[in-house]
Amino acid sequence: DLAALHFWEEPCISGSRENGTANGSGTVFFSGCSLKCVYCQNYEIAHARTGKKITVDRLAEIFLELQDKKANNINLVTPTQYVPQIVLAADRARKMGLKIPFVCNCGGYEDPETLRLLDGIIDIYLTDFKYMEADLVKKYSGAEDYPEWAARSLAEMYRQCPESVFSEDGLMKKGIIVRNLLLPGHVRNSKKVVEYVWTNY
Repeated sequence: DLAALHFWEEPCISGSRENGTANGSGTVFFSGCSLKCVYCQNYEIAHARTGKKITVDRLAEIFLELQDKKANNINLVTPTQYVPQIVLAADRARKMGLKIPFVCNCGGYEDPETLRLLDGIIDIYLTDFKYMEADLVKKYSGAEDYPEWAARSLAEMYRQCPESVFSEDGLMKKGIIVRNLLLPGHVRNSKKVVEYVWTNY
């Protein structure tokens, strides 16, 4: 199922038993991805070999069904290529009673112009910042210009969500989470990412 409760995101997204919030994140996987990472854990989905076509109205219904299942949020996984449809579906779902936050769960290789279409819709950006070294991203993800676009997209995410907001029970309601996968043998790259994020934000 490409839309279901997901219990293994960061605890402030999926929830935790300790805080009594372990309802899961209402995850919707979108087929395709702007990156071709050799280590992708969702290969069949990311390479658009799994999935089915649905309407905007059906997508709005899925958001509401996940809310009915007590999801902490709506978690849009690699949604970039479907932003216009998501904007319409989110608007319809809100008008039909959707109250929980939207999470944009992406690889960081985004165009700020596309992200601007999500301004006011996305509450939480759950983004990767994979690389600062162009040779690594060319080798492992096929996008040599990733560091430049990741920096630009993070700046736009920060413009939209400059402050982190949490509920009393520890769930994130607004803000940004930046992830970095430490590649074996490439600690220097991860240090550069952390230094960049720390210095700028």
